[in-house]
Amino acid sequence: MTVSARPSRRAIAHACATAVALAVIAVPSAQAAPRATATTGGSLVLVGGGLKDDNAEVYEEIVKRAGGPGARIGVLTAASVPESQDPDAGDPDRCSNSACNGAYYSALFKKYGAADAQWIPIDLDHVGNADSDAVVAQIDSMTGFFFGGGDQYRYVTTLLHGGAHTDTKVLAAIRAKLAQGAVVAGSSAGAQIASGPDMVTGGDSYRALKDGSTPGYFDDPARLGYLPEGGFGFLSSGLVDTHTGTEGREGRALRLAADTGHDRVYALDENTALVVDHPGTRREDVTVLGTNGVAVLDLRGARAREGRAGWSLRGARYTYLTDGDRYDALHRQPLPASGKRALRPGSAAPVPANTDVFRSTADPVAPPYSFRTTARALASTCAQTTATATTYESGPRFQVTFAKRPGFSAWTSDGSTAQTLIGMGIAVAPQ
Repeated sequence: MTVSARPSRRAIAHACATAVALAVIAVPSAQAAPRATATTGGSLVLVGGGLKDDNAEVYEEIVKRAGGPGARIGVLTAASVPESQDPDAGDPDRCSNSACNGAYYSALFKKYGAADAQWIPIDLDHVGNADSDAVVAQIDSMTGFFFGGGDQYRYVTTLLHGGAHTDTKVLAAIRAKLAQGAVVAGSSAGAQIASGPDMVTGGDSYRALKDGSTPGYFDDPARLGYLPEGGFGFLSSGLVDTHTGTEGREGRALRLAADTGHDRVYALDENTALVVDHPGTRREDVTVLGTNGVAVLDLRGARAREGRAGWSLRGARYTYLTDGDRYDALHRQPLPASGKRALRPGSAAPVPANTDVFRSTADPVAPPYSFRTTARALASTCAQTTATATTYESGPRFQVTFAKRPGFSAWTSDGSTAQTLIGMGIAVAPQ
């Protein structure tokens, strides 16, 4: 990004006045009420990966929604490699396979108050168990479920029937339990698999912007692939992406949504949960829980174009929700948490240069949360109403323009730091 010359005091004053006006215009009509557990239908707790074992806030939320002291959690880890493919399967200190990971999560849920937690023995070594009546009976005895991380495509191959993409008996039983009030949680691939149609299967942001998306699952981790039939469809009001800030996946999320005709993406950050009450109904309501946040990418007014220089997108909106914030999915209404107030930017500092907005793997000093950093810096300054950042790669190099348009607001709990962002304009174009 090229930073323009230092603005005059008059320009700064005008920009500050404009920023305050924008914030006042965009104040939501009501603040979020305290979060309540769903009383009809089930709920989802979807974590963007990197769930730490000391994240009591998220683990205890899952246990609470599964019944508190009486909670019985079924742990599914079929996204992991099976024991037969783990060279360290015999070493409890080094193993990383489905059975080993199932035992790990089961112990954690018991630590955080569940009456019981059991591994559900389904993986690439035990595909037949997905249609076992005995395993269905195990599912029926549970009050909540947790899907671990790994590769979401392994969930597709173990819990869905091949090309028909129909539920196995176990998945049908989990779906029924969710409808009856159970909680279904997951982290990383375990959150991704909750997606409806066009579930992402891999890819990085730069290749996505440059080459677009392709249906399928690919060995090349940089190629943007997706599964048209989707995942399990527990959350269908928007696409789902994970590890967003740490891996710089905002670009691939925007490209996949534009390519497949979706107008909303829930882009989840690590160690943070999107809690969804009444999923799939007109009462669908989400709350953010954790140390980072969830981006809601809104493409209702966006227009994509493939020109001679490359792909471009105009008119997208970026909302970033943090701990305690709510979002009414039907009305697309963000509600900042009680205790947060509209930020009146007082800094006259320019937005710092950002030459790696999507955290390239080729960048030896790639900063995490790069996209969010520029958005928050713009929200916090009254010296600018727009800022630009670029991809690390060139040929072409893509530029992202962030803009404080009418309808934008930033929210803070400490009076100075931009935490929650609502409705920031986003455009992407090749240089």
